[in-house]
Amino acid sequence: MDQGRPPHPIRPPRFPALADLLDPGTYRVGAYVLLSVPLGGLVAALLTGAVLAGVLTLPVLVGALFLLGALWLVGALGDMQRALVSVLGVRFVRPAQPPTSGVLGWLGATLSDPVTYRTLLFHVIQLPLGLVCWVVLAALLALVVLGLGAPLWLMDASVPLVWNEWTLRPGPLATAGLMLSGAGALLVTAGVLNLMGRMWTRLGTALLAQDAGEAARREVIALRRAAGRVALGDDLDATLRDLTTQAREASTAEAVALVAPDGTPRALDAGFGDLPPSLLGGALTRPPAPGEASLTLLGGGAALAILPVALPASTGVDGGTLRALYAPGTRPGADELAFLLSIADHAGTALHAAQLIERAGTRAGELERARLARELHDSVAQALYGITLGAKTARATLDRDPERTRQSLEYTIRLAEGGVSEMKALLFSLRPDALEEGGLIAALTQHAHALEARHGLSVHTELREEPELSPDAQAAAYRVAQEALHNTVKHARAQAVWLSVTQDAAHVTLSVRDDGRGFDVTAQGRGTLGQRSMRERAAGAGGTLEVLSAPGQGTRVTLTLPRAPQATAALEVSA
Repeated sequence: MDQGRPPHPIRPPRFPALADLLDPGTYRVGAYVLLSVPLGGLVAALLTGAVLAGVLTLPVLVGALFLLGALWLVGALGDMQRALVSVLGVRFVRPAQPPTSGVLGWLGATLSDPVTYRTLLFHVIQLPLGLVCWVVLAALLALVVLGLGAPLWLMDASVPLVWNEWTLRPGPLATAGLMLSGAGALLVTAGVLNLMGRMWTRLGTALLAQDAGEAARREVIALRRAAGRVALGDDLDATLRDLTTQAREASTAEAVALVAPDGTPRALDAGFGDLPPSLLGGALTRPPAPGEASLTLLGGGAALAILPVALPASTGVDGGTLRALYAPGTRPGADELAFLLSIADHAGTALHAAQLIERAGTRAGELERARLARELHDSVAQALYGITLGAKTARATLDRDPERTRQSLEYTIRLAEGGVSEMKALLFSLRPDALEEGGLIAALTQHAHALEARHGLSVHTELREEPELSPDAQAAAYRVAQEALHNTVKHARAQAVWLSVTQDAAHVTLSVRDDGRGFDVTAQGRGTLGQRSMRERAAGAGGTLEVLSAPGQGTRVTLTLPRAPQATAALEVSA
């Protein structure tokens, strides 16, 4: 299935006929084939010797140890085989061994593991298959040497070619033809090596790879970690990088990238390899359909899986693609593509969450600006307008009515002082670090002064020493007091309000009481939402909230919070 490909994902060679000869992978395959025979002979000798020694000495019970050693060698030599096959670009993850108890537990687990028998089959096949590769390569290399070395042995007159009664002395044309044949044999040798590499890669993947159950466990763990990262991650770039890492580590891909719709890589994980980002980037001519995956064959036998990063259709935004690059000879199965689709869906969720957070922040900024505009219009702007009128009146009456001028100036001064208080209150509400700088008592004192200046309330405070509260409890106490005082101004029609903060050995108590008209706390009214907000803040800080009121008897809000643990511990020690 080929639904879309990047333009030129891998640059084609300038001379296609020399592609196999110029490919570094060809020489890695040659090195593997050269090592396959001595390694296969070593493996065969070790296993055969251990089994024969075990069988011959079995009557004296020592043979059991040799047989156990042979079984252990199957797994140990299998790890060595996996390390050697990695030269071909195949990446293996060693199967996780279940916890066992003693030799019998290990023996049962090893004998019941299908990987053991597949690894043993690879050991058996390696030596004869390696010998066949050696014979084929030796014949081809002989043709290469004879052809390319033709000038050395054909043009030497002291070594004539004799066939029956004929003595052959090839001329320059025959020599050139033999050299071309040698060059052709060299190209064929490179192509045969490439085919051998694919054969060994498929054989190693089929017999040395871990079992499907282990792969499924790794994919489940990766999906669980990815879900946790998406749910808790507040850094989009870090979340996308972590998703690509989880996808690469739990799959057989060499590299995984999340690519934006314009072809720019958002995140790339190539393990410890040095892979340029442009290899997996590039805009697609036809992106894959939602929920589907495309597999594109690249030069050199590599493969590129392309999967869509889906966002909700309501957003109208393309999330880009997830791309996984596979080594030559390696192909993802249906289960692995389904796993990568799940990772792509997690990436889409992370992108959508980031968009929602950005929109919420923008909306919150707009609401806050609107609130400040209302506050400025209702308070500071009116105060400035009154100051302007007072100043004009004073100027108009300065020469003919000094007493009225004095009254106008006093009125202007009062308005200016009220405007300053209003501005201080607004600036205080915009500074979230005010509590950290001045503490709860200073914050409540400043808020009480602003309340008196703005609304003409008589605020009686009992704010002495700074209470021992955690930062979260301190913020909760200030917000509850702020909400209670706001309700007093908005609903109570009170003339006076009493604000106090006291503490004992284990608790800090904040109380806000007014002489307003009160209300029925059991009825559903306008104060329900505010009460719910205060109760949630109290519960979040580990405290309790009590609201007492009755029609015509005012309202009392009491917040009880636990003292900070270090303060309680200090009191216990001193006692």
